[in-house]
Amino acid sequence: MPIYESYANDTNHSYVPIRSRLFAYMYPKSIQKLINLFSKFPTVGPRTATRFVFYLIKLSPEEIKELSFSIDALKDSIKICPSCFDTFDPSTGSGQVCDICSDNGRNKELLCVIEKESDLTTIEKTKTYKGFYFVLGGTISLKKKNDKNLRIEELKQKIEKGDFKEVIIALSPTTEGEATMLLVKRSLASYNISITRLGRGLPVGGELEYADPDTLESALNSRS
Repeated sequence: MPIYESYANDTNHSYVPIRSRLFAYMYPKSIQKLINLFSKFPTVGPRTATRFVFYLIKLSPEEIKELSFSIDALKDSIKICPSCFDTFDPSTGSGQVCDICSDNGRNKELLCVIEKESDLTTIEKTKTYKGFYFVLGGTISLKKKNDKNLRIEELKQKIEKGDFKEVIIALSPTTEGEATMLLVKRSLASYNISITRLGRGLPVGGELEYADPDTLESALNSRS
């Protein structure tokens, strides 16, 4: 049960929980601002964000400068591939698209649809898949409508421009992932291509990003 305190000069006689008031003014504005920013990161809550901030406070000025420079350079040196939407460094390879999209040795008949960039790295580590990729940009949220944020139209355009015979939907077997798989399948139903999904070697509810290479290789080989 929260303890309440009234403001003496408050003519409306309103009451504010003491605990809420204490938490609201616990940190200086500069610290609280960073906590709020870090809390926007995926899977990062206020407590973890607070640990990040106090870790930064302990760093030397040189380390802070190095971190700041690296963040600034990230936007300047990393681009989004216009073909698959993975991130890449344009100073390497062709400079126009990522190394995978510019690799003529890969299988032009295979396209693997993934949720995010880290999933691509996970699949590449298996050294089993030799086709191309497409980063969908997320999954359907069951709490709010966000399917417009997915690159469904871009995926259709990529298929129309390519010579793909099979599209592998490699999304995590979560509730959101399953819903997104259905959306992708329905969106591509009019195309004369085979649409498959990863085999059931992956644990239900697990994230593709954290699957070990052997399990993921088995799931790729047993796709249906």
